[in-house]
Amino acid sequence: MGSSASRTGPHTLDPRTKLVLLLFANLMLFFHVVLVTQLVMAALFLTPMAVEGRTRMASRFAVAVAALTALSMIDPDAMGVPQLHVVSALAVGVSMMLPCFMTGAYAVATTSASAFVYALRRMRAPEAVVVPCVVIIRFFPTVARDYRSIREAMALRGIASGAAAWLRHPARSLEYVLVPLLMNATTVAQDLSVAALTKGLGREGAHTSRTAIRMRACDWGMMAAATLPLVADIAGVV
Repeated sequence: MGSSASRTGPHTLDPRTKLVLLLFANLMLFFHVVLVTQLVMAALFLTPMAVEGRTRMASRFAVAVAALTALSMIDPDAMGVPQLHVVSALAVGVSMMLPCFMTGAYAVATTSASAFVYALRRMRAPEAVVVPCVVIIRFFPTVARDYRSIREAMALRGIASGAAAWLRHPARSLEYVLVPLLMNATTVAQDLSVAALTKGLGREGAHTSRTAIRMRACDWGMMAAATLPLVADIAGVV
């Protein structure tokens, strides 16, 4: 790999650490960890977001964790409202998947495509894995930008404008937003795949990179801190 023209910031975790955190989040879902472990891991996942200046993202996820935890602890029988069983069960299911969303959103929002490619190649990942991963990491921000453009165009035309438009006109919002978004998503995926291959990502042989990454003490510390509660829960200590 080549020398660095751009480096990750002093408070930015290595992309490989972000992948490990994403793996841990999926292991939490697979092993169905207890509530205490979920809260501890959620706090660990929120820490790098706040440190890297993603305070808005961290605060939104923190509110979601608090709300889902409160809903999952509701006792419908004690409240005399049996219908709340559905709400409580749904909150439990979403709270189990939330760590995957947290780590995935954090990794996509804070990792450039070049750093991600460099990290995968340092991990000796085959090109058949590198190219699709690069397309995925570029796909979601592009679709989000298209969504904002569609909403702005609808607002200019007075069609389902406002934050509560989905609730007031769900069918119309579905037609004017979701349909063009899905149709455009296919084109976006094809364009990103062509762009990745044009830049030589699928070429065999040695590759150079203008982005330098390296594991630092904060990376090892974060992985160790996230490993301990997860292993303790799986081992039945918690």
